[in-house]
Amino acid sequence: MTSETSTSTNTASDTSELIYRPRRLRRTETLRRMVRETNLTVDDLIYPMFVMEGEDQKIEITSMPGCYRYTLDLLLREIAEIYQLGIGAVALFPALPEVKKDDTGSESYNLEGLVQQTVKAIKQAVPEILVITDVALDPFTTHGHDGIIDRNGTILNDPTVEVLVKMALSQAEAGSDMVAPSDMMDGRVGAIRKALDAEGYIDVRILAYSAKYASAYYGPFRDALDSAPKFGDKKTYQMDAANAREAIKEVELDIAEGADIVMVKPALAYLDIIRQVRDFTQLPVAAYNVSGEYAMIKAAAQNGWIDEKKVILETLTSIKRAGADLILTYFAKEVALMLHK
Repeated sequence: MTSETSTSTNTASDTSELIYRPRRLRRTETLRRMVRETNLTVDDLIYPMFVMEGEDQKIEITSMPGCYRYTLDLLLREIAEIYQLGIGAVALFPALPEVKKDDTGSESYNLEGLVQQTVKAIKQAVPEILVITDVALDPFTTHGHDGIIDRNGTILNDPTVEVLVKMALSQAEAGSDMVAPSDMMDGRVGAIRKALDAEGYIDVRILAYSAKYASAYYGPFRDALDSAPKFGDKKTYQMDAANAREAIKEVELDIAEGADIVMVKPALAYLDIIRQVRDFTQLPVAAYNVSGEYAMIKAAAQNGWIDEKKVILETLTSIKRAGADLILTYFAKEVALMLHK
């Protein structure tokens, strides 16, 4: 009895004196890779791209160094190149001349419009790449808002949804693999899903911008498309940056209306929202690493203040770690090149 008691006491004493050393698992790069919890891959990335009318032109966006507006011929070359790097999806955004814009965004559903012709050309040139098309009116309206307005400047929800449905159908007819309503009008996901199904486009997916915030991080994107609102702001339809519970409500509604993927936009200032959405749903969760986030890293790198490549990878890894399955990012091509090495 005495011997057993003594042994038990010694074991407890020895255990209490142990020091746990988590650094053991950080000693070598090989070991760090083996126990790494989050791994960023090219399969996580969607490349947002800007297309414009014309031929043989590639214009750099001043506030987004390394990003360009492409005419269709050069866009197709770029898409062929990024597909070879393993990027599986592009998200298209059109830069239209003012003459093609009106108060109701009617060009958005022109079957011979820039977006529709671009989708057809991409699916013919690189059929395996997924083409995601934006469903929102701001690139097509003279006033720069995402919806139809009345004479008092109020954004009209239901008339806007009617136009968005026409827009989504025209994109599906052109061959879009996934439509992405980014406007934040109430009920638009359900209306688009019903219309797509009724016209036989049951396999066209919906990537819903479910929690899209009225953010100051969108400035460079609006430069790229010349789509900044000509009056007021977008706070009556995009979400208040201070709200989190509301994001879950918006996600829940979009899922009920038929969304296949839900998205949080922007990403970096909303990592907590990404995590909450990830915990709420079993659907894939996307996050948009937006133009302002891109521009800040580029500006700091150009001034020599940061190691650009390391910061890019750390930033995108943080978005994935927060819970994003897919990341829309202007860094996609750069990251694909890094990961290929």
